[in-house]
Formats: sequence, C-alpha cells, structure tokens
Amino acid sequence: MTGNGDRHAPPARDQAEAVASSRLTARGQALSKLLPGALSKFRPTVGAEIDEVTCLVGREWVVDVAVLLKSDAALAFDYFRLLTVVDYVETAREFEVVYHLYSLERRHKMALKTRVPESDPWVTSVSGVWRGANWYEREMHDLFGVVFRGHPDLDRLILPDDFEGFPGRKAYPLYEYGEY
Repeated sequence: MTGNGDRHAPPARDQAEAVASSRLTARGQALSKLLPGALSKFRPTVGAEIDEVTCLVGREWVVDVAVLLKSDAALAFDYFRLLTVVDYVETAREFEVVYHLYSLERRHKMALKTRVPESDPWVTSVSGVWRGANWYEREMHDLFGVVFRGHPDLDRLILPDDFEGFPGRKAYPLYEYGEY
C-alpha cells in the first residue's frame, strides 16, 4: 500500500457517485462532504456503504486521523462502536481493519478503514484515543494476527495461550466442520 492510500482510491467522480447513490441520512451526507476537507492532509478516500460514511487512509495515519475525528468539534467521534477485520488475502493479499465510530453529540456514524498487507499485518493502536478499542484490538489480534503497535496488553483474550494460528483468517483450516 502506498503511504497515501491512493492505490485503493477510485476516481473522485466515482467517490461522489457512491456517496450520492447510498442510503445516507442527511447527517451522513453532510459528514461525507465535511470529511475530505477536514482530513485532506491524510489523503482519504471517502465513500459510503449502505447507510454509513466510509473513510480509507494509510495505516501510518490511523492514530492521527483518530485523534482528529475525536477532537474536532464538527466531527466529535467520541464513541468507539466496534473494530472488525476483513480478510482480502485471496484477492489482494491484505486485511482491511475497520473502526466503526459514532458521535453522540452530532449523531452521525462512520467507518474508518485502513489496509495492511498479510506479510506485515500491523497498525498502531487507537486504544489511547478510545479506551473502548482495547478489547477489540486484542480480539482482532487473537483472531486475525493483526498487531496493534503500542497496545498496552496484546495477550490472548478469547483463545487459549497455546492455540496455534488465526481462526478468523479465510486460510485457517476448519476441520470437522459441519452445518447443524
């Protein structure tokens, strides 16, 4: 991934069309117009998926973007809802780390995203920005092997200490699996 996330950025017209064709509320539409300017130095790719604004940035900027998203009065993302990881290893040899955020004051939501290569899956921890990220980062480390640098305690959360591998990854072998 390039430092600015440009490899994943669709042309600006496609970004605008994606936002316009989404099911964003009026608050979501306003947020999608505000983010490109507020985050311009991080060269974000702003879009929308279903009813949520999305913002893709390079992994080296995640903490700086998180601090701005939380501290900027117009954005005020004070609530960390969830952290997920999406396995794109089969097609792109990378994982997408997705931070789901909400502003209690402004009542808007978004997903902050970054991509990390399978060969070096790390991103800096945001647990210093949102304390609620602590357990989610531990869970994603457990299940996908993504390292959250600077995290205060990446010990296993769900799996036993002697567990081998990362069961959240598509490549993890599922033995004795059956539909019930």
